[in-house]
Amino acid sequence: MVPKGTSVTLGVLGLLALVVLSAFGLTRLLCSLASRLALLDHPNERSLHEAPMPRTGGLAIFVSVALGLLLSLVLKWSSVTPTGRWILGATLVLAIVSFWDDRASLSPGLRLGTQALAAVGVAWGAGLTMHTILVPLVGTVSLGWFAAPVTILFLIWMANLYNFMDGMDGFAGGMTVVGYGFLAYLGWRGGHQLILLLSLLVASAAAGFLWYNVPPARIFMGDVGSVPLGFLAAALAVMGVHDGLFDIWVPLLIFSPFIVDATVTLVRRLLRGEKIWRAHREHYYQRLVLAGWGHRRTVLAEYTLMLACGISAVVYVQVSAPWHMTILLGWMAVYMVLAWGVRWVEGHARAMEAG
Repeated sequence: MVPKGTSVTLGVLGLLALVVLSAFGLTRLLCSLASRLALLDHPNERSLHEAPMPRTGGLAIFVSVALGLLLSLVLKWSSVTPTGRWILGATLVLAIVSFWDDRASLSPGLRLGTQALAAVGVAWGAGLTMHTILVPLVGTVSLGWFAAPVTILFLIWMANLYNFMDGMDGFAGGMTVVGYGFLAYLGWRGGHQLILLLSLLVASAAAGFLWYNVPPARIFMGDVGSVPLGFLAAALAVMGVHDGLFDIWVPLLIFSPFIVDATVTLVRRLLRGEKIWRAHREHYYQRLVLAGWGHRRTVLAEYTLMLACGISAVVYVQVSAPWHMTILLGWMAVYMVLAWGVRWVEGHARAMEAG
């Protein structure tokens, strides 16, 4: 954040602690079935839980983020640019529609249409697009007329994949703490106030929520949390690329545990001719849980992967161009080995059952 000095630094730490406590307290209230906002997530074909679970934890996250943002503005520790207002407005619209979806199960067309409008607001309203993509060892590739469409598709995909990956205790909450935490560091390192501020507030709020979301979870974040959080992560990623803070591979690395799993699973289902909008349990994290690893062991392994990806993203921005391809190819190899490892775990589990 912009303000300097020990007293202000302590004040900022106090503000973040308040956001954590706010999210902690609100999440505790939302865990109660007596709450008017206690919407239940009933198990279906996609679920890994066996009993109905409250699914409005995302409300606690965003109310706490709003509280922290309001206080930082009142204390004049930060300011929100017009671009930031477009991002916040689009995220708020998605949060409202997603909460409505949690309550009434909206049609896929209405959900996707709202996400598209929010993405258009960021790409054209805020003027945030990825005009170029840096290809290591090749150079910068201009997207030209495709800049806006590619940006819009990226925003929509991130919103949805975050939702797809919110299916295991502590998973999406942990990715939010770790992913936004690394975005905050990069914002601080590059002197980007808005990315730093929003990322810190979201990571802090998610930390308060996570206390009740780690295995065995007492509440899920629901669509009201996962959809706008994925969208906001993508918007901040695009802003970082647009403002020269990093190239697109950095946020892709940070959130790659979600991006790789969701994208590979989608492509595999498409190639098999399956209806991709139907609920399923074919994500790699779901397969590990079903193979006997359970929620706790699987989520701890995913946390380790998240931290490794975040650290590699920080290294990426500090090394010279020749090393960029090495890092990216290295992670490609790692994910191929991990995919093989999941299949091995499943095969071992089947062999144990047969024996």
